[in-house]
Amino acid sequence: MRVADFTRVLTGPYCTMLLGDLGADIIKVEPPQGDDTRAWGPPYQQRGAARESSYFLSVNRNKRSVILDLKRSEDRQAAHALIGTADILVENFRPGTFEKLGLGWEVLHARHPRLIYASISGFGLSGPYRDRAGYDVIAQGLGGFMSYNGEQGGQPLRAGVAVADVFAGALTTQAILAALYGREKTGVGCRVDVNLLEGVISLGTNQVSRYLTGGQVPAPQGNEHVSIVPYGTFECADGLINLAVGNDHLWRKFCEALTLTDLAANPLYDTNEGRVDHRAGLIPTLLPVLRQYTRAELTQRLEAAGVPCGPVYDLQEVFADPHVQAREVAVTVPHASLGETTVTCPPWRLNGEAPPVRRAPPTAGQHTAEVLAELGFRQGS
Repeated sequence: MRVADFTRVLTGPYCTMLLGDLGADIIKVEPPQGDDTRAWGPPYQQRGAARESSYFLSVNRNKRSVILDLKRSEDRQAAHALIGTADILVENFRPGTFEKLGLGWEVLHARHPRLIYASISGFGLSGPYRDRAGYDVIAQGLGGFMSYNGEQGGQPLRAGVAVADVFAGALTTQAILAALYGREKTGVGCRVDVNLLEGVISLGTNQVSRYLTGGQVPAPQGNEHVSIVPYGTFECADGLINLAVGNDHLWRKFCEALTLTDLAANPLYDTNEGRVDHRAGLIPTLLPVLRQYTRAELTQRLEAAGVPCGPVYDLQEVFADPHVQAREVAVTVPHASLGETTVTCPPWRLNGEAPPVRRAPPTAGQHTAEVLAELGFRQGS
């Protein structure tokens, strides 16, 4: 399975990385200056004169890199040859850009009817915002995500990772897999249209439903849950811990584990609805109790009682965690210029094993000669 990957930055590369993780041959086509994110730093990983952007390394494992200047007719000829060998094309340029290059859906579908052609854009292939450039922070704002993310009573905040980009990339991967399944039945490829705005609206799930079905306009709630109590982030003796007391049975177990006899006997808190209604009285009562324990002590007590909980880690703590290490979430692989680099492993287990990281993120144009030779071209011809 071959993918002609004309994506750059984050949302498209995340999609094609997932397809590469699943075994596809990803041919990443980069302009002469390389993917934009090669220059996004610091931080960089460096060895001697060689350096690679940490940002680029994060979303480009399991790919081969080819440099083509699509403004040159000779390079467009090579691009057409590549597409002729591909099952899937993925691009995330502004709508209309590929049509101007002679690489639009109509042209390619006529030539290659089995080709699955996936486009990721800011706002989709139709509608009044079609021609706007799409960036993650714009989608988070326009999609309402920022309006309910942040501290209670505070300013709206974007998420600390580009959730609109990443989610749209994952959605595109799902749609491509569905299109491949459909092609097995029909013999014909299709056009996949995914955009950041609708992806981030979809990501809103229950918050969006609160407005659509209940007429409520959600506001920032901090780490508390609007419909479950106690649920969220709490101080303890040596840091922060997350609690998820998601039903009445867990509430009773929670009280038993921390010897909260009075709270367990209080009829105001018998049901989740009661705890939500009386949040203002319950939470201040819990805070001094939780501060008596360390994260480890709380985790031990609550896990023994079957109450979901977990510490709030920074990334150094994440990758030192014995479970994360046992699952081999971080993988060190050989790299063409750095000697080796460490990336996260594919996020699935199939028959008990993660798909392998077959290739480190490539250097710019690392495989140009190799791929052009496969297509019958000489590099520079």
